[in-house]
Amino acid sequence: MKVKKYIAESMPEAMKKIREELGQDAVILNSREIVTGGFLGFFTKKNIEVIAAVDRTPTIKRPTPKQQNVMSEGRPEKTGGLHSEKQLTASGHDQGKLMKEIEQLKTLMSSITNKQTETEREYPDPFQSIYDLLEDQEIGKSLRLKAMKYLLKKWYEQETDRPDKEEVHQWLKDYMLAAIQDIPMGGISFQKRFVNIVGPTGVGKTTTIAKIAAHSVLKKHKKVALITTDTYRIAAVEQLKTYAKILNIPLEVAYSIDDFKKAKEQFANYDLVLVDSAGRNFRNPLYVEELHKVIDFTDEVETYLVLALTSKYRDMEDIFKQFSLIHIDKVIFTKMDETSFYGTMLTFVEKNRVGVAYITNGQNVPDDIMEGSPKELVNSILGVKKNE
Repeated sequence: MKVKKYIAESMPEAMKKIREELGQDAVILNSREIVTGGFLGFFTKKNIEVIAAVDRTPTIKRPTPKQQNVMSEGRPEKTGGLHSEKQLTASGHDQGKLMKEIEQLKTLMSSITNKQTETEREYPDPFQSIYDLLEDQEIGKSLRLKAMKYLLKKWYEQETDRPDKEEVHQWLKDYMLAAIQDIPMGGISFQKRFVNIVGPTGVGKTTTIAKIAAHSVLKKHKKVALITTDTYRIAAVEQLKTYAKILNIPLEVAYSIDDFKKAKEQFANYDLVLVDSAGRNFRNPLYVEELHKVIDFTDEVETYLVLALTSKYRDMEDIFKQFSLIHIDKVIFTKMDETSFYGTMLTFVEKNRVGVAYITNGQNVPDDIMEGSPKELVNSILGVKKNE
């Protein structure tokens, strides 16, 4: 096996050199961008370094019985078409050399694999800046590598040597949109009367409910009521009462399943009933079982899980599992204004195949809330403004 390193200005030029010297059977083992030339850091030039190999294992002809007899008598033939003793010795030497090259190749491949695993930074411009963006935005490793694989494949399929940065960004945007395009997004459709809002403490659940209520009353002109079962946090109940008074909508506090049943009957003629549920209740199988006797989660209710973008991705996954006793229709991401990293939204949605109802980006009621959409998610990650 022959292994050789090539340096060229572009990948197509390197491929041309490889085909000319090693032939069509050559394979590329590794490629990376390097800087050559220059003086004291000035006038440097970017090139592509490519390591290629081709298998040229020599075919050794077995000697005929006649040749074996001749050699065993100490009189090797010197006929041009047959292997002499010297040629056979040379063949053995070639085999040893070949084995040495194979061992070197194994070491090289191991080094390349380890290097890519540790750094994953072997991409030519402008793909390296794309990878850095995805990593900086905390896009999950699996999705990050799938995106890079797609971009590189797209690049190799192009007739031009090098796409510009804007073109590659558009490829990335198209890929991200396609990855989540089939997942239902958007806010309340008012097709179901009850919207159950669940989530752990500290994610801004009560404020989010107030924003949704205000949006439904003031902009959608719907008849809205509130039920809270989150009686563990007295301050949250008082806060919700304040919002209900400002919006002039009714609020019922349910301390038990029976209370909830009465509130449900009381609000039978309302367009929308928002339920502020205690997170700990929905980790209790007995509570969920009893609630199922009062309300039909399939036909009457949509359930939204509230997650804070300031949380670690692993915590988001743990919270999602904690609420697995009920079906989560969509998620609401809060505290967008308290972080600059939004990749966890795309990673979470793509992995769990669950849509985004709303994204909140401040404390103002009824403002600072927007409906979720694939475009909104992708634009936030790529830093694209709304009017672009």
